[in-house]
Amino acid sequence: MRAFSAARAEDVAQQGSAGQVTAPSSRATRPPGPHYKWIALSNTTLGVLMATINASILLIALPDIFRGIGVNPLQPGNTSLLLWMIMGYLVVTAVLVVSFGRLGDMFGRVRIYNLGFAVFSVFSVLLAVTWFHGTAAAWWLIVMRVLQGVGGAMLLANSSALLTDAFPINQRGLALGLNQVAGIGGSFIGLILGGLLGPVDWHLVFLVSVPFGVFGTFWAYLKLRELGIRQPARLDWWGNITFGIGLIAVLVGITYGIQPYGGHTMGWTSPFVITAVAGGLAMLAVFCVIETRVEQPMFQLPLFRIRPFTAGNVASLMSGLGRGGLLFVLIIWLQGIYLPRHGYSFSQTPLWAGIFMLPLTAGFLVAGPVSGWLSDRFGARPFATGGMVVAALSFLLLELLPINFDYWAFALILLLNGIGMGLFAAPNRAGIMNSLPPERRGVGAGMSATFQNSAMVLSIGVFFTLIVLGLASSLPAALTHGLVAQGVPHADAARVAALPPVSVLFAALLGYNPVQTLLGPAIAHLPASHAAYLTGRSFFPALISPSFSDGLSIAFDFAIAACLIAALASLLRGKRYIHEEHGQAADPQGAVVALAADTETARVETARVEAAQGETAQGEAARVETAKGETARADTVRAEPTRAQTAAASSGPGRISRSGHS
Repeated sequence: MRAFSAARAEDVAQQGSAGQVTAPSSRATRPPGPHYKWIALSNTTLGVLMATINASILLIALPDIFRGIGVNPLQPGNTSLLLWMIMGYLVVTAVLVVSFGRLGDMFGRVRIYNLGFAVFSVFSVLLAVTWFHGTAAAWWLIVMRVLQGVGGAMLLANSSALLTDAFPINQRGLALGLNQVAGIGGSFIGLILGGLLGPVDWHLVFLVSVPFGVFGTFWAYLKLRELGIRQPARLDWWGNITFGIGLIAVLVGITYGIQPYGGHTMGWTSPFVITAVAGGLAMLAVFCVIETRVEQPMFQLPLFRIRPFTAGNVASLMSGLGRGGLLFVLIIWLQGIYLPRHGYSFSQTPLWAGIFMLPLTAGFLVAGPVSGWLSDRFGARPFATGGMVVAALSFLLLELLPINFDYWAFALILLLNGIGMGLFAAPNRAGIMNSLPPERRGVGAGMSATFQNSAMVLSIGVFFTLIVLGLASSLPAALTHGLVAQGVPHADAARVAALPPVSVLFAALLGYNPVQTLLGPAIAHLPASHAAYLTGRSFFPALISPSFSDGLSIAFDFAIAACLIAALASLLRGKRYIHEEHGQAADPQGAVVALAADTETARVETARVEAAQGETAQGEAARVETAKGETARADTVRAEPTRAQTAAASSGPGRISRSGHS
């Protein structure tokens, strides 16, 4: 009830830059009840969990999906299908969250959020009912994944704002912490879910979201209330267009930069990649100029004047850079080296890689809610900063770990990493949302999600690049020598060694037998014992380990640096800052707005205004009466001589006038 009262009080007190704010509809203004905040938390957590699970569920299920549609993703020309299957969803959510956050501020966060559930559900069904086969089926899945990502962006853009509206100030950290942990935990849950459902039927990987999406759609429609401030405004078309084109170009350039180009191991020298990245950055610069000139911008650049908002987003960006590519690196490490060496067949490694990473999820689930609850009392800075330091320490320990490690040590380090990320994620998100004016929570949450999601895509590109550079320096020579030593003709060995290292990584990532896949028909001409050794569980892990270790060290050094920069940014956010508790705060449009924290404050403020208005009215009436009195007295004064003269004339000389003596 306090959340509802605060929202209504803010609705009374706030004035938007475009004019009077729009009050919620009559349906929304009904008191939502004392347990509404938990309904909002459970519904938004379901939405975020569903969106983030689907961001990673394909990683483990990709082999089953490609087998189901009859496509070999490692064949020349098919690598782009593999990358877009993974990256398309991430790219579209990164691009659209700001726009949908802004639309939520304009037309209602509940409305956009609820539409996100429906869109997500529809395209989850369409993903599972493809009637194509081969390359056409792959492109169908990519397009449907992109459109499914539109629904995911609607959910991600408005969930934090809905929770901030619903929860009182002293419980927001806990609520946003649970929601944020569900989001990050969903990335790891998706790995296991994809590994379990893919072997049964690849269609189930997409269908599993449908019942939850349908339930969430009706539940959100019936139960969620619009407690936030809605500001009707014109849509910033030029801002949306330039931002979308610029960010898409940069992310597409990063995606194709991972792929080989010509005789190069990667595509960073490709004219297309250079043009895409440079052109995208130029378009984003144009976007920034546009946003400073339009009356109602999509991207609220003045919000960066709020130090906790800016510091929190910089920390989130750097944290995402350090964490985003971690999933891929650890999966390849487990699937390509550790699990085969410990008796697991290559076909089993995708599922077991997800299971072996459960300590990471456990760390998130433990630390996230606790740190969110504590940040409500002590602020975000100590926990977010400490969490990034712990995460940097865990990356250092992973770098010191032998390539063929003992699992208990690996599990403890993963647990430590999960705790560090959990300590950071919940307080940082709460600190960002608490710093925002109520009427800017949607666009502010979208901006924050854009930094986080873009960092994920950029991090995948950085981690893959660093690993591939490490492999490219020594893997070809080691591969040629090892294959020739086992009787492979030199021409076939040279052909395999000339393949880009990213093909080797993708083979391990997909759970294929790498040597068997790379050699192809040539394996049939070898002696049975040599063929068995080459395709067994020891040759490929031993071959790739030294080269992979070099790339891994560089990648972990980058992650350590990113986490330490995030810790520094978090440290500079300042003390505990909550927008409603700081009285007069600068509006993004430059206006100064007064915030009422609860119903009593709003009532007192309203009474003060009414009293002032009453005093003004009474004063005006008094001035009118005074003016009338002065006029009457002036008339009396002017009339006095005439009356005196008349009296004197009528009385004669012997009579005494009323004004003097005889």
